[in-house]
Amino acid sequence: MSAVVISNLPLLRPMTGHDLAAVMEVENFAYEFPWTLPIFRDCLRVGCHCYVYESPQEGIIGYGIMTVTVGECHILNICIHPDYQRQGLGEGMVLFLLDFARQNKARVALLEVRLSNAAAYKLYTKLGFDEVGLRKSYYPARQGREDAIILARDLTVRDR
Repeated sequence: MSAVVISNLPLLRPMTGHDLAAVMEVENFAYEFPWTLPIFRDCLRVGCHCYVYESPQEGIIGYGIMTVTVGECHILNICIHPDYQRQGLGEGMVLFLLDFARQNKARVALLEVRLSNAAAYKLYTKLGFDEVGLRKSYYPARQGREDAIILARDLTVRDR
């Protein structure tokens, strides 16, 4: 899929191996428990659908990673640099990935969100995701592990 520009937002394009250093900078800045470089490399290697937001002035400022398999997609990571959050980029990335998943015949979207990540939870429920389960001790945390809420959305229904 080629690069697309969403209104006045940064360029949204496929991630390449050349982007990984900048992606790691955003990941490390945004998360207390970031993914590692080998995880990102594996996502590219195995064919995950990986996209970046690239600002002409600032370079990579966000990304999204998703798998699409038979009938479903799984959003693995959405990250926007904290300096660019609350500007619609996260929502734009999710909507882009869901549309891409629909085009690839996915009927349901799944993701996990930290129990403590109220902003992400609010975004996902606004976009039509519903709670379908809980993964106990899924995420690393300062004091051991943190649960993840499993969210799902029916992609056969456009507007909710």
